[in-house]
Amino acid sequence: MSNHLNREFQQDEPGKVLLTDITYLYHGKGQPAYLSVVKDVATKEILAYELTTSLSMPIVYRTLDKLEEALGDNLHPEIVLHSDQGFHYTHPEYQKRLKDLNIKQSMSRKGNCWDNAPMESFFGHMKDEIDYRQCQTFDELKQLVDEYIFEYNNHRYQWNLKKMTPAQYRSHLIAA
Repeated sequence: MSNHLNREFQQDEPGKVLLTDITYLYHGKGQPAYLSVVKDVATKEILAYELTTSLSMPIVYRTLDKLEEALGDNLHPEIVLHSDQGFHYTHPEYQKRLKDLNIKQSMSRKGNCWDNAPMESFFGHMKDEIDYRQCQTFDELKQLVDEYIFEYNNHRYQWNLKKMTPAQYRSHLIAA
């Protein structure tokens, strides 16, 4: 699979270049949960995410379903979804679903986390900013993640977005 993004993280069209990845969140007595996220490169907005206790394929299928729901009829004609080469993203069914949605797939070079750096950065900041290890149950963790992503998208002003939130910046780019 080709790396169509080539670290071109400076984008100005919402919905054109998206990043995706999965991270682990340990809670309770060391129970793992898995967070799959799709992030818009231009706006830094989290467009879709799925938190689950299983790392099986449905985590990425549900994330794609939520992405499709979020974008609706506003699918960019040149949309690209970039990921690492994890087993979810190389699975033939996942690739078929992307093709069916007319989403061009792009993948990082093998073992090169820098090719998906903004996604890794989001996970790093999130893990630094929320006390997810204090959650005793999956439901507590889900509520914490839901609140964080809502706040991130709607209330977190970012220097690189002209001091706007991701949601405000999307509106700004669309109006421009």
